[in-house]
Amino acid sequence: MADNRIIGRAYEQHILKNICEEKEARLVAVYGRRRVGKTYLVKYFFEEKFDFFFTGSFESPMKVQLALFSDALRQYSGMEWKTPKNWFEAFTQLKDYLAGLGKKQTVVFLDELPWMDTPKSNFLAAFTYFWNTWGSTYDGLKLIVCGSATSWMLDKVVGDKGGLYGRSSRSVYLASFNLAEVEAFLKLRKGIVWNRYQILEAYMILGGIPYYLDMLEKGLPFTQNIDNLFFREGAPLRREYGFLFRSLFKSATVYQQVVEAVARKNKGLTLREIKDELKTGDGGSLTEVLKNLYRCDFIREYSAYGKKGKGSIYQLTDLFSLYYLKFIGGRTGLDEHYWSNVRDEVRQAWAGYAFEQVCLHHITQIRGALSIKGVLTNICTWSIPKQTDKDGTEWPGVQIDLLLCRGDHVIDVCEMKYCQTEYAVTGKYAELLGERNAAFAHFTKTKDAIHTVLITTYGLKQNLYSDSIYSTVTMNDLFQ
Repeated sequence: MADNRIIGRAYEQHILKNICEEKEARLVAVYGRRRVGKTYLVKYFFEEKFDFFFTGSFESPMKVQLALFSDALRQYSGMEWKTPKNWFEAFTQLKDYLAGLGKKQTVVFLDELPWMDTPKSNFLAAFTYFWNTWGSTYDGLKLIVCGSATSWMLDKVVGDKGGLYGRSSRSVYLASFNLAEVEAFLKLRKGIVWNRYQILEAYMILGGIPYYLDMLEKGLPFTQNIDNLFFREGAPLRREYGFLFRSLFKSATVYQQVVEAVARKNKGLTLREIKDELKTGDGGSLTEVLKNLYRCDFIREYSAYGKKGKGSIYQLTDLFSLYYLKFIGGRTGLDEHYWSNVRDEVRQAWAGYAFEQVCLHHITQIRGALSIKGVLTNICTWSIPKQTDKDGTEWPGVQIDLLLCRGDHVIDVCEMKYCQTEYAVTGKYAELLGERNAAFAHFTKTKDAIHTVLITTYGLKQNLYSDSIYSTVTMNDLFQ
C-alpha cells in the first residue's frame, strides 16, 4: 500500500502495514505538530482508497460539521441520508453504511478529529460509543484518526482514562523531518538540488516541516525564496505563526505569551522565571500550558547537570517560531527583499543560536558520529555565575549548552559553532575551553573523563590549538 511519494517515514509506514495485515478491527491515532505531514502520510499510504473520509472544519459549529459529515457520507455511499441532529445519529449512519459494504477490510479516515469536538457537541462521547459498541468488534475495520492538536489527541484518544482508555490499537507519532529527509524531500519532490550548507540554512528557518518546505520554488535563489515566503506583500508564511496557535490551543494568547517569554532568553527559563515574566501566580495552569507546548514540539524541557530532574528549564526549539520572532513578529514596514539584504552580523547572530537548536534536533546523528549510539547517554546542560572560592581562586561564569553524559564514564562537553569555513581554534578560545572544563570538574566533583567535542559545519582547521578539541562532528555527520 505504501506510496513512493512518501519521503522517509519508514517506521511509521511499517506500523501501518502491520496493522493492515491484521484481521482484527484497529483504531490508530496519528498525531504530531501541525503541518508535519500527517494527512499526507495517511492519504498516500492508503493511496486515498478510503471507504469513508472526513475532515473536521476549523472553528465551525456542530451544525455545520454535521452537514459536512452528511455530505461526505452521501458521496461515499451514493445514498441519501437525513442530516443528523447530533453526533450519535451521525455515527449510527456511518455504522449502517459500513456494515452494508461486506468487505474483508474497511478503511475509515477521520482527519482533524479535535476540530469536530466543538463545545457541548458530545462528539467524544458519540465517537467512543461508536467504537466501543460496534467498531472494535467489526473485523477488518481500520479506523485512522488524526489531529494536529497533539494535547487533545494524547488526552482524549491515546492516553485517555475514560471511555477510550486502552482502546486505541496503536499510536503513530510524526516528528519533523531531519536534515537527511529534508535533503531527499527537496531533491525528489521539488527538484531542488542545493548544497548542504544551503539546506542547513533552510532547516534553521523552516525546520523539518514538509508543508513549509513544499513552498520553496525550484530555480529561485535561496534568499529570494525566503523573501517570498516571509517578507513580500501577502507572503504565505507571514501570518502562519498566529494561525498555528489558534488552530492548536483554545487559549491561544496565553500559549503565545509563554513561547515569546521563553524565546527572549536563549538558554530558556525555569517555571518561576516564566511566572515572573508573565506576572502570573497560577503555576498549575502554566504547568499545563508548558506540557502542551512540549507535546506539540514547540519547546523542550531539560535539566542542568546534577539536578536529577529538578528545576527544569524550558527552551523554545521550534525553528520556525524562532525565526519568526527574531525577524518578523510585531514589525511593520519590512523591506520585501529583507532576507536578501540583511546585514551579515544580524544573520550570523541568529544563525549561531539556530544552529545550536539544529544540533539538539540531531542528537541521534551526533551520537552516531561519536560512535556512542549503543552507550547510555543523558542530555543536559550546566552553568555557574562568575565567583571566587574561599581560597581566593576566581572562576569565570560558565554556560555549557550541551553535555552528553555517557554510561562509559565519559562526559562530552559540546561546543556548537556555525561557520562558513573550517573552524579555527584560537589561543584565547583554547584557554577558555580549558577554564570551562576545569570549572565543570571542580564544581561537579565528577570523576568521569571530560572530552571537548566540536560540532560545526565544515570541520576543524588544524593549527597550533586544534588539539584542544577531542572529537569533531561536521555538518555532513548531521545529514546521516
